[in-house]
Amino acid sequence: MKQQNEDSQNLLNTEDISTKFLYLMHIHDSAFPIGSYTHSFGMETYIQEDKIRTKEDLFHFCLTYMSENIGYTDGIFVKLAYEKLSLQEWDELIRLEKICHASKNAEESREASMMIGKQFMKAVLPVSETPSLKKWQEEANGYNHFPFVYTLYTYDMGFDLYTTVLTYIYSSTVGLVHNAVRAIPLGQKAGIEVIHKLIAEMDTIAKQILKRHIEDLSNHALGLEISSMKHKFLQARLFIS
Repeated sequence: MKQQNEDSQNLLNTEDISTKFLYLMHIHDSAFPIGSYTHSFGMETYIQEDKIRTKEDLFHFCLTYMSENIGYTDGIFVKLAYEKLSLQEWDELIRLEKICHASKNAEESREASMMIGKQFMKAVLPVSETPSLKKWQEEANGYNHFPFVYTLYTYDMGFDLYTTVLTYIYSSTVGLVHNAVRAIPLGQKAGIEVIHKLIAEMDTIAKQILKRHIEDLSNHALGLEISSMKHKFLQARLFIS
């Protein structure tokens, strides 16, 4: 009887985790309405300048985006936000988001991060039990940058720090690949091959981020910053940023 009770409890725990994992998969669906398909974060500038033309070009761009941009900015903010949230240090959480806002030099990228964050909250809050995210919306009066609202959601859903960082990298990078497939253009098969190669690098970058601290913040991906600033002056644009 004891063994039956333990087996039953393990099954319940597994089902609970599995259901939450499905919800996590749902928010990473390309059709989930957070507006990421309308943003390229400066990538469109590179495409129009013929710097990204092939799937190999796209792979190297996205790898740099993950390791040098997310790895030293948003990824660290996700990690720090999770730690502050676990300690319920809300004042520190708000202070971190102000630093995040100030670190985004390009207006279009800064606005894009807030737009996606706000759309994410608008989509998630009516259908999810996320008390931290709800408190953030009602009391923080923050900028709602995507790294922070994403972390609030995954924390409330019970995912650990590593999973939060890893899936944030995945969400941010795969969205770029989907957009590049339309903008270059590339075939869907090429996009799948690029994502497959990038996934192999995501674990390494996530583990590097987990070892970093606020002193490691560095907006040193200058090419991305410049391409984001130049984006609004393009003669024709598919994307907002």
